[in-house]
Amino acid sequence: MNLPLFIARRMRINNLDKGSVSGRIMKIAILAVAIGITMILIAVSTGKGLQNDIQNKTAAFNGHIVVSPFENSESQISVLPIIDNPDIYKILKNEPGVNHVQRVAIKGGLLKSKSEFEGIFFKGVGDDYKWKNLENFLVDGNFPKFNDTPSNKIIISQVIADRLSVGVGDELKSYFQNSRSQSMPNFRKFVIQGIFSSGFSDFDNNFIIGDIRHIQMLNKWKSNQIGAYEVFVSDIKQMESIGNSLYDKLPSDIDAIEISRQFPTIFKWISLFDFNILIIIIIMIIVGVINMSTALLVLVLERTQMIALLKTIGADNKLLRKIFLYNGIFILGNGLFWGNLIGLLFYFSQKYFGWVRLDPTTYFVNIAPVMIDFLDITYINVGVLIVSTLLLLIPLLIINNINPAKILRYH
Repeated sequence: MNLPLFIARRMRINNLDKGSVSGRIMKIAILAVAIGITMILIAVSTGKGLQNDIQNKTAAFNGHIVVSPFENSESQISVLPIIDNPDIYKILKNEPGVNHVQRVAIKGGLLKSKSEFEGIFFKGVGDDYKWKNLENFLVDGNFPKFNDTPSNKIIISQVIADRLSVGVGDELKSYFQNSRSQSMPNFRKFVIQGIFSSGFSDFDNNFIIGDIRHIQMLNKWKSNQIGAYEVFVSDIKQMESIGNSLYDKLPSDIDAIEISRQFPTIFKWISLFDFNILIIIIIMIIVGVINMSTALLVLVLERTQMIALLKTIGADNKLLRKIFLYNGIFILGNGLFWGNLIGLLFYFSQKYFGWVRLDPTTYFVNIAPVMIDFLDITYINVGVLIVSTLLLLIPLLIINNINPAKILRYH
């Protein structure tokens, strides 16, 4: 029989049943641990969720890596064309970790409805464009389908649609700078095929998407000239290494720029989430350990007579420390159980019901996204368990200083 465990169990039952001071403090300590674990799980799941959602949303509209002439990488529009060279396309497509490559071009213009007008960037895409990336953002209509002739169907954002007071099926006039004459702009008519809303203000406020052949004609480009290649990778963690590899393989006049370099402010901002999560974890562990240590300390002081008596009949300090350490682990275990339960309830309720909403102008998302996996939960619980158990040994050192003769003399 495990004697320390047996005694610890009897002590715990008596303390909790009789409502002693130490029993109430143990309950408070369990609550503190539960709240701490809940807060850690919420911080990790929302932090990772925001990072993943913003990264995926940015990539959905821009690709993970943009391959274009150096002149274009410093501008939002396609200043110079790049030849759609089969050799370059093969380099991009065959790069390990790349799962899709698509051709695009961008041109600035003016969009006009019956009563309003709006400055926009027209993003031209071809039949290789991965519309599936935008499925979650489509709020009305559908995506245009391209055939042998240039299509006049476009998709616009909900923001631009509201500003122009238009909807699906409405016709819009557009004006683009004439590459040959500064006086007469080029004119096009487009029909709205779909409306999207990403919450990504840089895109929602400025971009419409349509057939790349319009830009080729407006810029007097040949059919094999495009503005850039957008490259998608399987694992965003490998994005930088893949970008460097492509840069080394491509011709010297072509740049490969990752979205983290295109949108440095956004990526620096979301990288701060890791630091914030770490701070929350440290604070919650400290609060939980302090509460558990206090509970054990009170329990030890309340049981000094029992400790003295056990010492007189031969119990050593190691056995006595085990008794109270088991009680500490009980507090920790109960706290971890309830904390995980509440944290996972939050995770699944938010994932499926999205009851916590955010301001998209600040966070780029309407609903707080959550993301956590089994390994995250395991690392959190094991880490808290190990650190807390080690630190619980500190208040138990008081047992070494309890003198049985002095304690029992007054009882």
